[in-house]
Amino acid sequence: MKAVHFGAGNIGRGFVGLLLHEAGYEVVFADVAAELISQLAAASSYEVHEVGEEGSVKTVSGFRALNSATEEAAVVAEIATADVVTTAVGPHILKFVAPVIARGLAERAPSLPPLQVMACENAINATDLLHREVLAAWDGDAAALDARAVFANTAVDRIVPAQAPGQGLDVTVETFYEWVIDRTPFQGNPPVIPGATFVDDLSPYIERKLFTVNTGHASAAYFGYAAGLEKISDAMADAEVAAKVRAVLDETKRLLVEKHEFPEAEQEAYVQKILSRFNNPYLPDTVNRVGRAPLRKLSRHERFIGPAAERAERGMASEALSTAIAAALRFDDPADSEATELTRLLATLDAAEATETITGLTPEHPLFAEVQSLVAARQAEL
Repeated sequence: MKAVHFGAGNIGRGFVGLLLHEAGYEVVFADVAAELISQLAAASSYEVHEVGEEGSVKTVSGFRALNSATEEAAVVAEIATADVVTTAVGPHILKFVAPVIARGLAERAPSLPPLQVMACENAINATDLLHREVLAAWDGDAAALDARAVFANTAVDRIVPAQAPGQGLDVTVETFYEWVIDRTPFQGNPPVIPGATFVDDLSPYIERKLFTVNTGHASAAYFGYAAGLEKISDAMADAEVAAKVRAVLDETKRLLVEKHEFPEAEQEAYVQKILSRFNNPYLPDTVNRVGRAPLRKLSRHERFIGPAAERAERGMASEALSTAIAAALRFDDPADSEATELTRLLATLDAAEATETITGLTPEHPLFAEVQSLVAARQAEL
């Protein structure tokens, strides 16, 4: 079995590539980072260090690597004969890999089973986005594309911190991971990936991860940044920060239980597991890394505004989420371009315009006035 994986970075090597390797796939990494691809092409293996109370070291071997910028024809040929294509490139990069996937599908022999395509991105329904981009690049009708490929959404979760200098191809990750895949598009013939979980309805799991892991992680980052702390584990060791994060997750837990009917005890156990992950002292994760890109994190359907808006629509107050939103508005790391842009928007727009531009909320939404007051308070400090 062969898998072509776009994105040879830390998540690609330390999560998706590892699980595909353990499932028995020959992994072909494709990336535009010339130096990284050269290193992979010259290596026979690399190690994944899973750190935590029950840490381990796993070796990945039997892979190949191609530069998708300079060796596009070779990548296309690999896709044409692959069983699986996965991505871990970032949602905004999918539009660039889609034409290559479309070319590979065009060259795929009709006698082969449909290619199984899964975008493993930190975004809701990223495979749907990839599907649309592939279709836009496809020279034919949608039915012809559907005969060549199956597109399945996934939800992925593994903390991969910034790596230590000089680590080379080896990757340090947390021991916990979750790769949940929608089985319904495969029509009874899903890929064989023992490390993945297949479900009939992915949406509750996507939202549970986004509103628990991502909301909680970003909350720890912004509260920790405000407290002058460097690492996420340091932030969670601070009683005041930890209490604020817990309060945020209490609010998202209530929403998830009511909306998706997760059993209360099950969701509480999930929250406790997530909090223990944030406290992992073996992960050298910083508040600046986790907090970066605040504009995306404050957008309409993301980790803060998303659950707060749904709670407002249900008549539920969100005091803890509002506190987290206020902290996110104060993230002003000069090394982060989105943080710089956030500050510029706050400094140049009035409160209503800034609220709508940053969050995507409209003035008619029941959450708008609350967020506008948070924006105005931040603007008064600038």
